[in-house]
Amino acid sequence: MPIRTLLKMGDPRLLEVSRPVEPIDSLALAPLLNDMWDTMKAANGAGLAAPQIGVMRRVVIFGYQTNPRYPDAPPVPETVLINPLITPLSRIIEHDWEGCLSVPGMRGIVPRFDKIRYQGFDQYGEPIDREVSGFHARVVQHECDHLDGILYPLRIEDMRNFGYVDTLAEQGIIKLQPCDDES
Repeated sequence: MPIRTLLKMGDPRLLEVSRPVEPIDSLALAPLLNDMWDTMKAANGAGLAAPQIGVMRRVVIFGYQTNPRYPDAPPVPETVLINPLITPLSRIIEHDWEGCLSVPGMRGIVPRFDKIRYQGFDQYGEPIDREVSGFHARVVQHECDHLDGILYPLRIEDMRNFGYVDTLAEQGIIKLQPCDDES
């Protein structure tokens, strides 16, 4: 399957609200999902939302066993999540560094709920209902934000905690990973 071009911050499509997928047709979705997985893996991503490749539908994928961009993060199960709904399960907000394939070469500290419940459907129309925390919860919230036209820089509370990966690494603020210069 082809690796799709990733839209970058500045493209107005990334600020649009995506439409629900109705009905969920696994045969019709298969080419899109294959392209999304191939594109995400080629870019060493932890997740990808359909709008990042110009498809304005409420579809996200995420998951990996290991990820070179996040070497200390625990595995996240590979998941297709269609028409997601996120419910916070705690008032605890964690602030941590995030990057994005649509905001290449940059990182910022973003507040996210520590524990969430996410619901939706897989590519076969089967319901998904999970309660997660930590990095898994962060990835899901980040990807689902794309469906509502929100890029992570819009959530940064203190712009002093936003910058280019190489500069942040030179300052000793973050640890540079071999693939971060092309994130």
